[in-house]
Amino acid sequence: MARDRHTLILMLIIPAFLLIMYGYALNFDVKHISLAVYDEDRSSTSRDFVGNFYRTEYFDLKLYLGSISEIDDLMDRGEVKAALVIPKGFSENLKAGKKASIQVLLDGSNSSSAHTAAGYVSAVVQNYSAKILTKTLMKRGLAPLQLPVDYRPRIWYNPELRSAKFLIPGLIAFILMVILVVSTAFAIVRERERGTMEQILVSPLKPFELVAGKTIPYIFISLISAHLVLLVGQLLFGVSIKGSYPWLLVVMFLFLTGGLGLGLLISTFARTQQVAFMMAIITTLLPTFILSGFIFPIRNMPVIIQVITYFFPAKYFLVALRNIILKGGGLSSFWDQILFLIGFGVLSISLATLRMKKIKEQGIQ
Repeated sequence: MARDRHTLILMLIIPAFLLIMYGYALNFDVKHISLAVYDEDRSSTSRDFVGNFYRTEYFDLKLYLGSISEIDDLMDRGEVKAALVIPKGFSENLKAGKKASIQVLLDGSNSSSAHTAAGYVSAVVQNYSAKILTKTLMKRGLAPLQLPVDYRPRIWYNPELRSAKFLIPGLIAFILMVILVVSTAFAIVRERERGTMEQILVSPLKPFELVAGKTIPYIFISLISAHLVLLVGQLLFGVSIKGSYPWLLVVMFLFLTGGLGLGLLISTFARTQQVAFMMAIITTLLPTFILSGFIFPIRNMPVIIQVITYFFPAKYFLVALRNIILKGGGLSSFWDQILFLIGFGVLSISLATLRMKKIKEQGIQ
């Protein structure tokens, strides 16, 4: 490994670089939604109402429209994601105590963003309506209306609702899994392509000793890489370790061992580095991204897909990682995930050893 600088760079530098890139690129926070306004009422009341939108961080007022027909072109070109239409008589209806109607048009090409934007609009309108109702009651000498339920939400673990705190632990699992398996999948294949495999086969090394010799150095390098990724996550994204560091180390060690075992197992089947790379990507990239709970909640998947997720170690690692890093949970909250990680590690190392034993026997014969 000391002579193979490409592998060292792949395992040490690339994970931290990918975390920085994906950490800033992936963002579920929906803010600064471009807003166009067609104000047919043109009153101080309507302008005050519009101000409730752009005075928040969720909407950016792009322009006032002279005609309602301009909305179609702006939406088609993607220049605005929301449009607010205020009809004539808006202020008069409010002053008379009548119901005033408005129209909000949203770009639904991205359903998630449109759903979030609709929630923002609803909150702004409700707050403005409550303010108007309070003023009306006070003018009439009545006490402000008290809501029957006092709703005071308190968000644990991520009070700011920053998507980075949700994504960073998942990115750590995703990046480490892909890099580990890809780098170790080349281990045996590289020996074959360099012509040194025959010397290994006739050596007195036992199959388990060969697997251990290929695994142990990668484990130490992977632990260093994992700590670099954690450091980057804390310095750049503010994701610090809330729980026990020793348990985090144990969980990382088990996960890395299982991933390295999978990479070695792939290398015993592949004949070339290109084939090993493809097999590693197929078994890690999409499964870790889709079936680990990194982005999509597993509980919302069909039952058959939920069963398939049990075959991927990133699922267990991610649950334990989020419990330790975000929640500061103890062993009681993720002990079962540790058992699954131990099982996967034992299974992958055992299969890699059996495959190596078979290759060695065939080589000697």
